[in-house]
Parts: sequence; C-alpha cells; structure tokens
Amino acid sequence: MDHMTLIGIVLLIAGFVLVGIEMVLPGFSVPGISGIACLIIGVFLLADSAVEAAFFTIAILALLGILMAVILWLLSKGKLKTPIILEDEQKKADGYLSSSDLNYLLGKQGVASTDLRPSGVASFDDVSFDVVSEGMYISAGTQIEIVKVEGARLVVKERKQRKLK
Repeated sequence: MDHMTLIGIVLLIAGFVLVGIEMVLPGFSVPGISGIACLIIGVFLLADSAVEAAFFTIAILALLGILMAVILWLLSKGKLKTPIILEDEQKKADGYLSSSDLNYLLGKQGVASTDLRPSGVASFDDVSFDVVSEGMYISAGTQIEIVKVEGARLVVKERKQRKLK
C-alpha cells in the first residue's frame, strides 16, 4: 500500500466524520465544507480511472445516506444531543404564560394607554397589554373592560360609568 492510497483512505474517513458532525450541528459550516473537500480529494487519490471515481462516488453517496439515517434514528431516540432542540421548559411557576392563560383577565378593568383605533395598548393593574376594541374608537385615558379573550387577543369595550343619584 503506497502513501497516496493511505492518505486517500484517511481523507475518506475524516470526510465521513466531518460530514457526520455537520449532520448533527445546525447550519452549513466548516465541518461540512471540510468533510466534502476530504471526500472529493480522497476519491481523486484512490481512483485510477473515471469509472472507478464514479463507483467511489456512488458508494460514498450510499454510505452518506446510511450515515444520515443512523444519525436521524439516534437523534429521534434521544441517544445523541443536538443544539437544534431547546431543552429548557417555560414553566408557569417561572413566570411564563401561554396565550391560553390570558382567560384570567376576562372582566378586568383598566385604562386605555393609547388611542384604540381599534387596536392599541391598555394598562390593567400597572401591566400593559395589546388590546383591540369591539370596533369603535376609544381615546387614551378612557376606562375600559376586557369582554372577550380569543387566544392572545384581548377584546375590550368602554366601561360605562354609573350615574350617582
């Protein structure tokens, strides 16, 4: 075995390792580009003819397909860690709210911070929310009340002031 054959085999192995790393990491960066370059140079060093180079290329593509299937299987089973998947949880106890948790605001009274034409900002217990009026213009400073919660959308109407007798 001569030196060029040995270097070609090492480059092919390094290329497979680098492309495997690229399959786990997000984006297309140094490991992927380096791996592809190693595979191409390895084919040129090992192939004696164009037919042999085509055979090596087909074999490498098949092995890369198998490598991708194995890595996807390992990722789906949780046996490999990947920076693509966010592991942190956003728990209610830590102060995170989902849009469905806004139902507690139903009936809450506050003040329009901006003009609502029909959308704007309103303050409820010193907390600002994006709100939408029921279709009418409401000027800033007007007392309002939340009458409907539709997902993350808060629908408000002007609060009627009671007349004192």
